[in-house]
Amino acid sequence: MSSGYSSLEEDAEDFFFTARTSFFRRAPQGKPRAGQQDVEKEKEIHNYLSKEEIKEKVHKYNLAVTDKLKMTLNSNGIYTGFIKVQMELCRPPQTPPSAGTVTPSSIGCVNTLHISSTNTVGEVIEALLKKFLVTESPAKFALYKRCHREDQVYACKLSDREHPLYLRLVAGPRTDTLSFVLREHEIGEWEAFSLPELQNFLRILDKEEDEQLQNLKRRYAAYRLKLEEALGEVWKPG
Repeated sequence: MSSGYSSLEEDAEDFFFTARTSFFRRAPQGKPRAGQQDVEKEKEIHNYLSKEEIKEKVHKYNLAVTDKLKMTLNSNGIYTGFIKVQMELCRPPQTPPSAGTVTPSSIGCVNTLHISSTNTVGEVIEALLKKFLVTESPAKFALYKRCHREDQVYACKLSDREHPLYLRLVAGPRTDTLSFVLREHEIGEWEAFSLPELQNFLRILDKEEDEQLQNLKRRYAAYRLKLEEALGEVWKPG
């Protein structure tokens, strides 16, 4: 697969970004948290799917597709297809100062990516950032899957080694059943910031602390002056 923009059909209105293709596996580590049990279960199923089972699932998936975003199964068992990722960013991402740069809106912007079953969550995040020329580290962002079950909505953060296209295949093409969301990491995950950024935070905090200290000194100096004037009036000879 090549990286870049591509369109589905000649009459397609959307453009799609293709992530790089590479494959990683991660050994299971410990007992999963409650919010990750469904993800771990899907990973386990993924490891044992035969080529025939994948072929059957891809066939059923394509029968249910209504927007031409079908999957293609290769002879080696690897399949390609499309996922849609909604951008839910609290602030505009950092981009290089160049004319014509397009940045995703904070809420509601949906991007369609053409990827392979071997592409990981980490690669999908990198592809999205590359598409919008975002200069921030991919470690600052996380991909979530949003599931709709029994009138309830569940959001689960995906591991960087998960395979989004497999999750799409298992859930089917309906985005009201499963959708993907790109978000920033929760506040407090300082490891996502670079050392210069952390040093800049410290400088800002030092400046704010000094300003607060100067304000307190001025307030107490004015209070001391008024108190001395009041005492002077009391002790003034009558």
